[in-house]
Amino acid sequence: MLKLAAFADEISPELDEQIRVCKANGVTHFDLRGVRGTNVLDFDQPLRNEIKTKLAANGLAVAGIGSPIGKVAIDRPWSEHIDRFKIAVELAEFFNAPFIRLFSYYPAGGEGKGPIDPHREEILDRFRQKVEYLKGRSITLLHENEKGIYGDIGRRCVDLMKSIDSPTLRSAFDFANFVQVGDDPRDNWPGLKPYTAYIHIKDAKRGSGQVVPAGEGDGGMDQILADAYASGYRGFVSLEPHLKVAGHSHGETGPELFKVAADALKALCGRINVPLAGA
Repeated sequence: MLKLAAFADEISPELDEQIRVCKANGVTHFDLRGVRGTNVLDFDQPLRNEIKTKLAANGLAVAGIGSPIGKVAIDRPWSEHIDRFKIAVELAEFFNAPFIRLFSYYPAGGEGKGPIDPHREEILDRFRQKVEYLKGRSITLLHENEKGIYGDIGRRCVDLMKSIDSPTLRSAFDFANFVQVGDDPRDNWPGLKPYTAYIHIKDAKRGSGQVVPAGEGDGGMDQILADAYASGYRGFVSLEPHLKVAGHSHGETGPELFKVAADALKALCGRINVPLAGA
């Protein structure tokens, strides 16, 4: 059975509303990205304590820290970046979260400012240092194939996985992001399947890039989820619907559209006979 998680800040900035709507839709785990307009890496200790207490009281847990690590230009100072990464690790340990989501850098100067391939070696070196820092810890890094970064297309995602070659670094497979950069997720799935430890539920239409509920776009979600399950995948599928706003470092969906997104995923899983917790 697949486990259902969500980027709950898409529902509302307010923690109590995030909890209420997740419980109402069968979501058992948070991808913790933001509360009350504050990014997860900037939570103070009282907020951390409140979140941990309230989630536990409601039978919920944190699957992953939805960090923005690596969603910066490659020429940004490494010292400030690694310090932020260490906060993400601290948070994962505090919330007993097995995963940290991260990215593989924009080109020098920022998104769209030039080619990314010339920075390959620097990107790989930074990932190796992060993997080394996690030695002895039970945390897995999840690389998301975000638009505009090194790992935005399937070929470079596979290169990243093979080059680092560590169980500490795995793939968070995002259907919509591949569609939006002109890749067909079905073409990328065979190469990334051995490395995929997390699946983001976000679909999109080819051409326009419009984000739509699961199964209504060109992500090939039915085929890929069916194959993942048949091949032994029993991990998380995480709702990141982006049905109102798809921002640079956040998304917005709202309670009503979040239910639409959750129901679409449940219906899709029902059609392909993939058991989903909370369905």
